[in-house]
Amino acid sequence: MKNLRFKQKKRVFRVSAVIGLLIAAFFAGRSAAVLRYGSVPASVGHDLQQELPSDPASGKNTADGILTNSAEGNWGLSFQEEGKPPVANATREELAPYGAWYAQDTQEKVIYLTFDCGYENGNTPAILAALKKHQAPATFFAVGNFIADNPELIRQMLAEGHTVGNHTMHHPDMSRIAEMTAFEKEIRDLEQIFKETTGQEISKYYRPPQGKYSQANLKMAQQLGYQTFFWSLAYVDWYEDKQPTKEEAFDKLLGRIHPGAVVLLHNTSATNGAILDELLTKWEEMGYRFGTLKDLTEAG
Repeated sequence: MKNLRFKQKKRVFRVSAVIGLLIAAFFAGRSAAVLRYGSVPASVGHDLQQELPSDPASGKNTADGILTNSAEGNWGLSFQEEGKPPVANATREELAPYGAWYAQDTQEKVIYLTFDCGYENGNTPAILAALKKHQAPATFFAVGNFIADNPELIRQMLAEGHTVGNHTMHHPDMSRIAEMTAFEKEIRDLEQIFKETTGQEISKYYRPPQGKYSQANLKMAQQLGYQTFFWSLAYVDWYEDKQPTKEEAFDKLLGRIHPGAVVLLHNTSATNGAILDELLTKWEEMGYRFGTLKDLTEAG
């Protein structure tokens, strides 16, 4: 009986050792594979996608998505230590050749505020008021219908020193677009409606809808003169009928803030509209200041 138990334990130990080696080997090669294919294997998809928000314009939740097609990928983060940058799908060094960013490599307490604008439900004025009070610049990544339906808000953003970026005209899954002609149309159509609304050229900042991307997408955006911006901090704030509480929002946004963070918030969120003034105050009390994406790219 003792001999049988010993053999069983020995088998368990061997299996555990093999699994451990496989996991170690997998993570050693994960980073390069992710950038090449724009995806992560299904076995770790949930972990890396845990903070990946979908956009309100799409109505889809990709937070727990498991990737099955190597041609498409979701930007994802894994938070491992409070106050420290998360582990992302690709490193800064891997993204740099494509003019793509998700955070700054710095010890300085600087935050880059970004908002994705899919539609307007009354919270953007409060967000703009809080930003103005704190003299905090932000970049608003807008889709076509938001600009068409809210020209005054777009003009207010510019007048108050903010930047408007390109979130595409129709908010499709851009990772499924393989042809430059179709990719360019989504970008150019948004540029056109922005110019018609403001009389200005849009800033060459691009954010992939739903955070879905591919290596080809990064190259195409770059060829069109754009820099691509992901993020290093976000939380589930986009469900209109299931908004996080103030406590839930602060738990994520205060606990996971880190030097050089690119923060993604959604302008549709009633919680964001209600807490932004206090949130900015708390970040300032923690020693943070607010920079622009131009500052980020120039800092390298």
